[in-house]
Amino acid sequence: MKLFTFPKAEHLCSQLDIERLFQAGSHSMTAYPLRVVFREVPHTSGPAVKVLMSVSKRRFRHAVDRNRAKRQLREAYRLRKSLLEELPEGKGLHLAFLWISDTPASSEQVGRRMNSLLLRLRDRYCAVASSVVLQEEGRQESEPQE
Repeated sequence: MKLFTFPKAEHLCSQLDIERLFQAGSHSMTAYPLRVVFREVPHTSGPAVKVLMSVSKRRFRHAVDRNRAKRQLREAYRLRKSLLEELPEGKGLHLAFLWISDTPASSEQVGRRMNSLLLRLRDRYCAVASSVVLQEEGRQESEPQE
């Protein structure tokens, strides 16, 4: 995964994947003004993490406000996506970041909340992989070397 970029391949575009993301079996977390809906998926090829950004017309009536909020979401994710690099082999994530506030927020606040959500996701998914690696390293250290 290239740092500080957000290429088209990392965008969640498939209608079928989006429908599955919002069906039962998905999980969500909230850090106001954002909510992330996520689902673990098997990873075969392409990027392990695919992302959807959404700002409802119900929240912001004017397109210029919706576009600014989406731009803030994209920028905050782009700068912090490296937190999710260490996913376990063969596992991927589909994420949807939803704007739940009726008022605009500063880019700094959006960045802090995005960081909070990504850290919580990392603790949930990447910690499992790192604990397995640590357990394997512990076994190798405890075995006598010849």
